[in-house]
Amino acid sequence: MNKRFGFVKVAAATPLVKVADCHSNAEAMDKMTAEAMERGVSIVVFPELSLTGYTCGDLFLQSRIIEAGDEALEMLLATPRPIVSIVGMPIYYKNNLYNCAVVIANGKICGIVPKSYIPNYSEFYESRWFTEGRDIRNAEITICGQRVRFGTDLLFEVHKTRFGVEICEDLWVSAPPSSDMALGGATLIFNQSATPEILGKHAYLRTLIKQQSARALCGYIYASAGVGESSTDLVFTGNGIIAEDGKIIAARDRFVRDARLTVADIDVEHIFNERRRHTSFINLDNRFDVIKIDIPQPESELEREIDPAPFIPENLDEGCKEAFTIQCSGLAQRLAHIGCKSVVLGISGGLDSTLALLVTAATFDMLGLNRKGIIGVTMPGFGTTDRTYQNAITLMKELGVSSREISIRKACEQHFADIGLDPNERGAAYENSQARERTQILMDLANKENAIVIGTGDLSEAALGWATYNGDSMSMYNPNCSIPKTLVRKLVEWCAKSDENEKVRATLGDIVATPVSPELLPADNEGNIAQKTEDLVGPYALHDFFIYNFLRNGFSPAKIEYLACRAFKGEYSDEEIKHWLKTFLHRFFSQQFKRSAAPDGPKVVTVSLSPRGDLRMPSDASVAEWLK
Repeated sequence: MNKRFGFVKVAAATPLVKVADCHSNAEAMDKMTAEAMERGVSIVVFPELSLTGYTCGDLFLQSRIIEAGDEALEMLLATPRPIVSIVGMPIYYKNNLYNCAVVIANGKICGIVPKSYIPNYSEFYESRWFTEGRDIRNAEITICGQRVRFGTDLLFEVHKTRFGVEICEDLWVSAPPSSDMALGGATLIFNQSATPEILGKHAYLRTLIKQQSARALCGYIYASAGVGESSTDLVFTGNGIIAEDGKIIAARDRFVRDARLTVADIDVEHIFNERRRHTSFINLDNRFDVIKIDIPQPESELEREIDPAPFIPENLDEGCKEAFTIQCSGLAQRLAHIGCKSVVLGISGGLDSTLALLVTAATFDMLGLNRKGIIGVTMPGFGTTDRTYQNAITLMKELGVSSREISIRKACEQHFADIGLDPNERGAAYENSQARERTQILMDLANKENAIVIGTGDLSEAALGWATYNGDSMSMYNPNCSIPKTLVRKLVEWCAKSDENEKVRATLGDIVATPVSPELLPADNEGNIAQKTEDLVGPYALHDFFIYNFLRNGFSPAKIEYLACRAFKGEYSDEEIKHWLKTFLHRFFSQQFKRSAAPDGPKVVTVSLSPRGDLRMPSDASVAEWLK
């Protein structure tokens, strides 16, 4: 485990097996164990019956194979290594033979776990040789001169990380033993397997592993038999799969004819945080005995990919369609409930209002309403550029919505005079009065037209407080409220790709390419945007990364910085990341009062800032502990 950030490095080993040659197999496994140590691995798991080979058949009925297995285990113990190894072998106990996982470290046997469920269908005939071990509890056995615990009631603990072991079929049954192990505190589950390849089975296996790691909120490390096993009737290709909380984070290529380690760092802190969040995750601690293993804690480089865009779905088309449909469905329900056939929204030519307009248009189509009931209002001000203005006008025209233009210049100038503000003082009052004037126009126009105001602000802006209180933070329903800025961009791109109107596609493309800006300060001499949001508050790619890991994962700022420096290596310097992380923390805590008054809107991604949803946070909480 990384001493500071809660990572545990694990490995699934696929050795080259020689069927029934236990001594040769032990040598191969010891070599891979040494390699795992060099890479800083804490726990390595080998395939099912890896000391003997899984495909020994009736040779398991020979006393010699059992003796040779014990001798091979002694060979492994003779070279004490400060790493936990989980090896597979047959164990003879009370007149029965059991398919077992033997946990060893430092030249000692820590415990032995028998296979709970023995398959005896299709290509499997294991009950011809082995007995099911699921009822063995509180047992002991003497092997290799050591008296050790034996049974399915065992968990193990190393570096304060608890783990359990199940064997192949145990995962495939309707109630896997690993579910109880997880409820008993195991954050890591290791599976020794010998799964033959059959057309279509691999996809199901990956789904099964992902699903179990998600259901049990654990890391799942799966090592399956490979090259060297008999191909008389079956083919084994050596799967090494490591999953964490529903995602596969490392996997070995199949059909590779060599020995290989599949290595990854499991984020145990993330697992603990998820379990703390899920209050339905109960405790079954009293069902298991925990065997503690004392080995030095290795230091090593992090071996896992850190996703720099955690809010962006892996399947972009499918994910964008689902997110967009959730937005539309939320708005449709609100409109249907209040019997509203008209809406008002401000259209700036920027990303957020564009997405809100696209969602609203699709919602009207869903409800069978005339798009002319959508009143899009462009409100040019002191900072409006021709580029965003023309994009707003074109988009409204091509989408077939009602379009109005109401300049805010004269109203704001009068307001500046009323409150005694010099227009040359370009501070918060100068900027926010424009946002509030626009909101007043939208609200009053909605009253006049018997409509509601559709909000446009996104999740990233809300997290940073980058919105004017009682200005653009206010609306009567906001379908964008749970869409982070990085996803807003992807959604608009997705809409552009799927729209049949060439002008709409071109306009959306230019909107995506336009710098994000509130356009509250006058343009430069060339008429270009002078106020770029990301220059002021920082890159949204970083802030969305911070938001996800701070709110969704509950990580400390130090860990977030550590992960960000790896995720954005070569894109942002470590100093930039630290600077913008501090900015995020300051703004997130100081701007909570704005989120406490957030309008209704649907949760779309795994994070919501709604005061009625995910976030119950006092507006006067101190940021001091996080800045430390």
